[in-house]
Amino acid sequence: MLDNIEVFTQNSIRIRSEHGTIYVDPFRMKEEPHDADYVLITHSHADHFSIEDIRKVIKAESILVVPARMEDDAGELGAEVKDIVTVKPGISKEINGLAVETVPAYNTIKPFHPRRAEWVGYILTVNGKRIYIAGDTGATKEAKQVKCDIALLPIGGTLTLDARRAADLTNLIKPEYAIPVHYGGSVGKKSDGKTFASLVKEPVKVVEKIQYFE
Repeated sequence: MLDNIEVFTQNSIRIRSEHGTIYVDPFRMKEEPHDADYVLITHSHADHFSIEDIRKVIKAESILVVPARMEDDAGELGAEVKDIVTVKPGISKEINGLAVETVPAYNTIKPFHPRRAEWVGYILTVNGKRIYIAGDTGATKEAKQVKCDIALLPIGGTLTLDARRAADLTNLIKPEYAIPVHYGGSVGKKSDGKTFASLVKEPVKVVEKIQYFE
C-alpha cells in the first residue's frame, strides 16, 4: 500500500487505489497528469486549495470534495468536474464507492486554523487500509482518537504540529506507518523528517516520502 502513496510537497498527496486515483491538496504540481478520480481539499489556504494545481490533475469525470464553507470557492471548477461534494467535520460517507470519514482539523493554541472554520482531515479506506490525512491541525482531541493503519501528519510547526508534537500524536494513535508531510518549505526544515522519525517509537515505522521541497 505504501508504494501507492506519493507526497509531492507540503500536503500534496496522490494515492492510487482500487477506486481510482485520489489527490489531496494538490499544490505546485510539476506535471499535468489529469488522472484524478477524486480531489479532496482539507481547507482554503492557498497552499492547500490551489485552483491552478487542481486544474492540472482533474478530468471531466473527477469528483471534487471540499469543506462545506468552501462550496462557493470550489464552484469556479464546477463546469470542469463531474461533481462537487461538500463535507463537514465528523461525518462518514461513501463518495462514488470511496469510504470517506472527516476529522476536524484546527489549532488549539494557534489562531491560523480556527475550529469554527469547519476544516477537515480525511480518513480514507483504501485497499483495506485506513489512511489518515490530517491536514493542517494541532493535536486535537479528535485527532487523538483516530484509528488508522497509515497516518500522514504535518510536522513543520508554525501553522501546524511540529515534529515533536506530531511524534507524540503518532505514539498515541499508533498507526502501522507514519508519513510526515508539510515541512521543508515555507514552514519547517528539511531535517524535520529525521527529527520526527527519531521521536516516533516502535513498532510504528516512519517513511519519508516528500519528493521535492518548495
